[in-house]
Amino acid sequence: MSLYLLYESASGYGLFSADGIDEIGQNTEAVRTSVVDLNRFGKVVKLAAFTPYDSALDALNQCNAISEGQMTDELRNFLELTLPKVKEGKKPKFSLGVAEPKLGSHIFEVTKIPCQSNEFVLELIRGIRLHFDRFIENLKPGDLEKAQLGLGHSYSRAKVKFNVNRVDNMVIQAIFLLDTLDKDINSFSMRVREWYSWHFPELVKIVNDNYLYAKVAKYVDDKAQLSEDKLSGLTDIVGDEDKAKEIIEAAKASMGQDLSPIDLINVKQFAQRVMDLAEYRKKLYDYLVSKMSDIAPNLAALIGEVVGARLISHAGSLTNLAKCPSSTLQILGAEKALFRALKTHGNTPKYGLIFHSSFIGRASAKNKGRMARYLANKCSIASRLDCFLDASTNAFGEKLREQVEERLDFYDKGVAPRKNIDVMKSVIDTVESKGLNPLCFQNQLK
Repeated sequence: MSLYLLYESASGYGLFSADGIDEIGQNTEAVRTSVVDLNRFGKVVKLAAFTPYDSALDALNQCNAISEGQMTDELRNFLELTLPKVKEGKKPKFSLGVAEPKLGSHIFEVTKIPCQSNEFVLELIRGIRLHFDRFIENLKPGDLEKAQLGLGHSYSRAKVKFNVNRVDNMVIQAIFLLDTLDKDINSFSMRVREWYSWHFPELVKIVNDNYLYAKVAKYVDDKAQLSEDKLSGLTDIVGDEDKAKEIIEAAKASMGQDLSPIDLINVKQFAQRVMDLAEYRKKLYDYLVSKMSDIAPNLAALIGEVVGARLISHAGSLTNLAKCPSSTLQILGAEKALFRALKTHGNTPKYGLIFHSSFIGRASAKNKGRMARYLANKCSIASRLDCFLDASTNAFGEKLREQVEERLDFYDKGVAPRKNIDVMKSVIDTVESKGLNPLCFQNQLK
């Protein structure tokens, strides 16, 4: 059986024939050592046909199609014109070697041309790539490098532009940073408490909040100088005059040791850093809320901005989340527990990241699994609406949230919930009354 090799270069498609190779001679190691020598390699592999791309834009389109494992019309015409004809009812006497297995599968599905992609074929294609400029006649030195550089830049620009339009990347980065800030602020706050407690240990029991503790520690400074004159300022910080008086009284009878001025300066500076981080965390949370309202308004309205952002982050993108079935979304974030349960034949987890939703916490112990399954179903619908709807609205998310509330009442009190089709029809009517085109919603819901 003869072997043909398809090579996609930056300047066009090339079809090569590999002569004198049988299955016994398909030694990958031997080929790997012989492809470097053009004299030996050129006796086995020869150029059968070559078709250049029409333009730089055509080259980019062909490159995008190949990267996705799709055969274009131009490639199909090239293969049908250059490869031997296959008679109906007879087995082909040749096969086509390709670098991408997905592309080979698509070529076989459409044209019935047998394709193969293995280490032997990849080594032969590596040799073609190495000596490609020698096979093509009338190719000037540097032309191939210019074509590769231009196509590489175009392909990269197209991918970067695509990622810029996928603004869910900003949500992924924001939720990662938010979780990191929470850990850092908690760790730094504990350090401020431990550090300042050497000077004023009684303050820990009076002020529980980490942010308030840092503000009070910075304001009080030296406890020996704390008097009734600072009562108004302390009241403004803690928001309670009685608690402010308690702090002043505790400072008078404090058992803490005295600190030098340079030590107090360092404590104050560190407390200010913790306060700055806490304030930045609030701004970042507001940014995340605004981003989620633009990117996934229905998911945010249903399950909350933070949990919705964690789901998008864990899935990798909103599109990936929309492709997930509800059963996968239900245990998203609990993969280790799932595979451990499958390995030990134990009970599989009932929920993953959606456990942080208030609905799961409000459900009774026996209904947590049922509630998680129902909530995952609604989250899957909301993510698909956000991903594929043309018009942006949170009307569906609000109604889906009402459905989850009704299901919670049904589990607890036995109150029958509304049917899903009735709820969706009411949402479409509401959207239509606001002047939005309901057809785009109806097409997606079908």
